[in-house]
Amino acid sequence: MSGRAQLMWDDAVTGYDFGSSHPMDPVRLALTMGLVRAYGLDGAVDVVAAKPAGDSTLRLVHREDYVAAVRAASADPRAADQNYGLGTMDDPAFAGMHEVSALIAGQSVAAAEAVWRGATAHAVNFAGGLHHAMPGGASGFCIYNDPALAIARLLELGAERVAYIDVDVHHGDGVQAAFWEDPRVLTVSLHEHPRTLFPQTGWPEETGAGAGEGAAVNVALPAGTGDAGWLRAFHAVVPELLADFRPQVLVTQHGADTHFEDPLAHLAVSLDAQRSVMESCHELAHEYVEGGRWVALGGGGYAVVDVVPRSWTHLVGIAAHAPVDPESVIPASWRDEVYARTRQLGPARMTDGRTPSWQSWEAGYDPADRLDQAVLATRRAAFPLRGLLA
Repeated sequence: MSGRAQLMWDDAVTGYDFGSSHPMDPVRLALTMGLVRAYGLDGAVDVVAAKPAGDSTLRLVHREDYVAAVRAASADPRAADQNYGLGTMDDPAFAGMHEVSALIAGQSVAAAEAVWRGATAHAVNFAGGLHHAMPGGASGFCIYNDPALAIARLLELGAERVAYIDVDVHHGDGVQAAFWEDPRVLTVSLHEHPRTLFPQTGWPEETGAGAGEGAAVNVALPAGTGDAGWLRAFHAVVPELLADFRPQVLVTQHGADTHFEDPLAHLAVSLDAQRSVMESCHELAHEYVEGGRWVALGGGGYAVVDVVPRSWTHLVGIAAHAPVDPESVIPASWRDEVYARTRQLGPARMTDGRTPSWQSWEAGYDPADRLDQAVLATRRAAFPLRGLLA
């Protein structure tokens, strides 16, 4: 294995742009890469620009007629077919949409190929993590489902056990749907409860079907969950599943929209807790995955100045084995870039000033506590299907 992580990056991914009024502002990607460079992390990783995913790769997950519909909308946005989720409020059509969506997908697929073939142990594509796209339609700001495509490529290359951990505030519904009946892929999603947030799926009872029964695990967190509850839920579910499954590759999705400043959701997680989970994913990859194979992706996140760049810069640093000190003062050059691009003042440090902690599940649980009820519902629904104690 190479000693250096790979960071998948092409400036053209910032062309994934639904328009000035859309919450998914591509400035979040440009500012993240700017902060990575300001901390010198681009020198601690191999920065790689991969080719766009071709049609044969896209068809590993997406239907041929859907890819054709995206191409048509990309060439003429006025012709977007809403039957495919295109040209909607969530997913407005824009010129070049197919090309840039395929480019982002290509970065995630290339990351998966690199870790599988031993070119690197860790690869990051923070422009990826577009987990809502379905085989036959766009959904939730996502055109092509790059996490599912990366996993499908791993299976095509011969992987027999791939674990996917999704900590975005929204349920990873598209990835779950792609592998609903496939026992080779374990999908675990921690997200805000479907009663209060899009896409209204991800109930604990959703556990897969057929040969894949027990291969889908969902933790539906109460609105308002903060650091202690979020971390408690993660550690009450994820490590035990990975210890049992022993994946050959770990794919993780790190949507930053769990943050208390995010405008589109209702969890209350800090940057410091997000960083803690990233560190845990890194440690779990080294503990339970042969060769530490880890593909880390971005995802949602709509506090595009204060949160997203800091969160994903921490992710890059952790994957590079060059973690950024949370107490460090952010370089003035990056804050100048923030102001030049957004006319906003950027954050001063790489921390929210929190010291995340949680109570271990093994220490016992409170049946009257809403967070513990959520964890227990997940364990009771999914763990026995995998031969584990609830």
